[in-house]
Amino acid sequence: QVQLTESGGGLVQAGGSLRLSCTISGSVFGISAMGWYRQSPGNQREMVAKIVLGGSSPTYADDVKGRFTISSDNPKTVSLQMNVLEPEDTGVYYCNVARYGRDYWGKGTLVTVSS
Repeated sequence: QVQLTESGGGLVQAGGSLRLSCTISGSVFGISAMGWYRQSPGNQREMVAKIVLGGSSPTYADDVKGRFTISSDNPKTVSLQMNVLEPEDTGVYYCNVARYGRDYWGKGTLVTVSS
């Protein structure tokens, strides 16, 4: 079983930065992808940034390219560095891993960007 725990959310002014972290517990063997998703009020959950292990460069949503960076320093963590935050980045951010064809999700961490 895999469990994900996010941290690092909070309230920040527009133009500021936050760093989200996700800790992965349980077996990491077989994880094929890691990513961050965002759900803002009234909208569906959407992909923000994603790493396919053993694949090419990370994938980013168009509206965060150049501002957000996803990284994984070890198999048990995945982080999202968010710079030049905008009010439109407000939402609940979820960590996701794919393992043997199944998606695992954290409970989410709230990011609020004030104008």
